[in-house]
Amino acid sequence: MSMNDTLAAALSKIDMAEQRKKSLVEISPASKLLQNVLRILKEEGYIEDYTVEEDAHGSRVIVQLNGSINRVGVIKPRAAVSVDGYEKYEKRYLLAKDFGFLIVSTNKGLMTHQQAKAQNLGGRLIAYCY
Repeated sequence: MSMNDTLAAALSKIDMAEQRKKSLVEISPASKLLQNVLRILKEEGYIEDYTVEEDAHGSRVIVQLNGSINRVGVIKPRAAVSVDGYEKYEKRYLLAKDFGFLIVSTNKGLMTHQQAKAQNLGGRLIAYCY
């Protein structure tokens, strides 16, 4: 059976593992988009670390959790957002202002919505985490 949205499945696995107080979660397949999202989660302190492993069946990611994630998920449909439109989506997906972040795909790469605001960039909303 084919998987339509690997990022949504991966973030759902991470969310469920956090709710069950697990310390490790294995995600397969590992895409570059997933690795970039995990990089941002690590930079923001929501996960401890992640490693990418290659084998005969493809690549997989092993994520070490630290119990900091309350909720993580994808934003569907991937809405386009301008610099002055972030506040609307902050209210929709985050619990409070400056509590958590949105992940945005910009022409400069994936970044948090705070970084995109600081650089005066719009983009497409990918995920949220708090």
